Amino acid sequence: MEQSRAEPSGGTGISPRSRLRLSIGRHPGDLGKLGVVAGLLVLSALLALVPTNPVEIAVHQQLIAFPGVADPFWVALTWLGSWAGIAGVVLLTLYLGWIRVALLCGGAGAVTWCVALLMHQLLGRPDGYPFPADEVALVAVLVVVAAPYFGRVARYLGWALVLLTGVAVVHLDLHLPLGAVGGALLGWGVGLLTHLVWGAPGRKVSELIIFDELEQAGLAPVSITALRHRLLQPRELAVTTADGSPLRVKVVRRLSRRAGGWYKLKRLLMMLDVQDEPSLSTPHHEVEHEAYAALLAARAGVRTPEVVLACDVTYAPAVLVVREVPGRRLTELAPEEVDDALLAGVWEQVALLAQARIAHHDLRAKNILVDDQGRPWVLSFTFSHPGADEARCAQDLAEALVSMAALVGVERAVSTAIAALPVDSLGAALNSLVPLSLPRRIRTQAQRGRYFLAELRETLADRLSLPIPGFRSPVRPTTVIGLVLIGAAVYLLIPELANTRDVIGALRGAHWGWMFLAVVTGFAGVLLSSISVQGSSRIPLPFWRTLQVQIAAAFTGRTTPGGAGFFGINVVFLERLGLRRPLAVGVTLLNQAGTGAVAFVVAVVGVFAVGLSGTFSNLTLPGWQLVVASIGVVLVGVLVLFSPPGRRRLLPSVQEVSRDMLDTLRHPVRSLQLIGGALGYLVVSGIGMAASLAALYPLDFSWTAVTIVFVVGNTLGHLVPSPGGLGAVEAVLLAGLGAMGIPPTEAIAAVLLSRLLTYWLPVLPGILMFRYLQHHQVI
Repeated sequence: MEQSRAEPSGGTGISPRSRLRLSIGRHPGDLGKLGVVAGLLVLSALLALVPTNPVEIAVHQQLIAFPGVADPFWVALTWLGSWAGIAGVVLLTLYLGWIRVALLCGGAGAVTWCVALLMHQLLGRPDGYPFPADEVALVAVLVVVAAPYFGRVARYLGWALVLLTGVAVVHLDLHLPLGAVGGALLGWGVGLLTHLVWGAPGRKVSELIIFDELEQAGLAPVSITALRHRLLQPRELAVTTADGSPLRVKVVRRLSRRAGGWYKLKRLLMMLDVQDEPSLSTPHHEVEHEAYAALLAARAGVRTPEVVLACDVTYAPAVLVVREVPGRRLTELAPEEVDDALLAGVWEQVALLAQARIAHHDLRAKNILVDDQGRPWVLSFTFSHPGADEARCAQDLAEALVSMAALVGVERAVSTAIAALPVDSLGAALNSLVPLSLPRRIRTQAQRGRYFLAELRETLADRLSLPIPGFRSPVRPTTVIGLVLIGAAVYLLIPELANTRDVIGALRGAHWGWMFLAVVTGFAGVLLSSISVQGSSRIPLPFWRTLQVQIAAAFTGRTTPGGAGFFGINVVFLERLGLRRPLAVGVTLLNQAGTGAVAFVVAVVGVFAVGLSGTFSNLTLPGWQLVVASIGVVLVGVLVLFSPPGRRRLLPSVQEVSRDMLDTLRHPVRSLQLIGGALGYLVVSGIGMAASLAALYPLDFSWTAVTIVFVVGNTLGHLVPSPGGLGAVEAVLLAGLGAMGIPPTEAIAAVLLSRLLTYWLPVLPGILMFRYLQHHQVI
């Protein structure tokens, strides 16, 4: 903790130029920008070494064709990117009294000019044009170095000048467009490096500037103390005033709350009840929003520190000033100090927020202050939403439940909440106690155990005599984008391995009867999958409901990486049937392990059996390399399993699944359902692939071999964490069919047709079934 003191200046204040000097510093963000600029400059330099792109030539010719009447203007612009331009900027800044700016501009300009000449010597383009454009580089570096001292308007005008200089050097046939781009990157990079070495305005939060701003606002500060802070979080300052009342200043340099298009898309895909979040444009806007929400909360009776000032500061970030309340954060209290009376007081504040229709959305324990009288105060309304509807207030209560349960345990948090809050409010919050509904800042508090959220959800549901909340859509933006991109790559680029026109022709001439059989096998595989799930459970599962859930899992499981949606939907289904979370997870893990074990055995036995028959005539396997790789994989798996994180997280699950597998094998009916269902799913799906091949390849081939190829490809391909093993499964299947001697055109067409009819087609009814089961509260 560092403290700085200043005497009142009699109301005269600090001059704008002094404020600017006080704000000079270095910022880590400049280092990140420098890395990006350096990478782009290297990329453009590599592109300069290859023959000129036709598009670049076309742009060059169009710019050269500009009317010659404006040539004097373009020539004058190039002078700015010379020693004349550097000298002019230096003389102008010296005349204005900016000696520091003059020295930095002169030094940075000289360095940029030298680097540009060196790159001209090293990067001789094949077409004879120098790279990069030194004129553009000099203008860019002068703009980057000088703009922070003259404000935002100067920065915009400066970059417009850089753009015009780039057009000028291309129009006058001095450089190609890539050279102009490289010059701008070079100047930008040297300018950023100058800021990192010597500092720049706006990079430092000066306590003297904040002190002067408070003094001009009539708050009569006496001393100011900088409190310890994290890098990306707002800074906090403690201020003592002449009348003895302490203040707390929050300095907001960057937006903590972001609600752009990506955030909205994420909520749209993750949540069933979509509620848009208003965006905040600037840190000043965020400060005003927090002050407004805090004032509304105080008027509603919520204990929150009094807002004294919210303003934007010249040459400093926006600040929020509140009266400091003596006390400690809830996270700083010893466990014995957090009694039921204090928890009741917290729930009272949460209830007052809901009555005022204010969703705090950051009710973490660290944002609850306990004063000297043991009363809780609510802090930090950065993420709040005044005028919230019932759904937002319910989510706010769910976040508070997670925070309090992480602090004092599930039983105490639930008991005190039920005693202090209406049952209807707690029932509404129950639906938001799932990971997809909780922000990351709330979820990180729940790292107390593997089933913490599930235990909280089940305990609250039991106390309220309500059902377990349903399964939320597992589709995330990354899933959708990844599925589309990988799918486009697979189903558009794979045909390029053969003649694309021949592949399309083979698909058009496919036999409809065999295609219908392939579709039937796809849905039959879902039926057999539901049978294997029944065999994984110790309690009897209703057949039709289980089948319906597996139809829905064709949507949730095949569109999520690693089949996470299959796991989640089955766990929630089993919870709704009365199984506790650990048992439900165990059933699902047992099903996955059983299916994997059956697939492994079938793959190993089938490959050797079919291989002895000579079917894989084109198959070549490395000898000792394969053995070494297999041993390496086994050793890595053993090391991971018995490492400290593995013993803590993986080994208990492996032991639990192994015990469940042995117990299942002792029951003939369950073992037949589990193993038979898994085996049936693999065989039927393999027959679907063989039917797809028969629809395109009327000659004789081994259906058994194609089934074995499918089992191997499906098993290995799904080890890749892409939705549905997309890309990896297709690659292994193509390799297997090629080893059988199937021509490339027919193999590619068969793989694409099989995956479409037997794997992706059931996703469509799965979507409808998913919504149906949600509507009937089955999941």
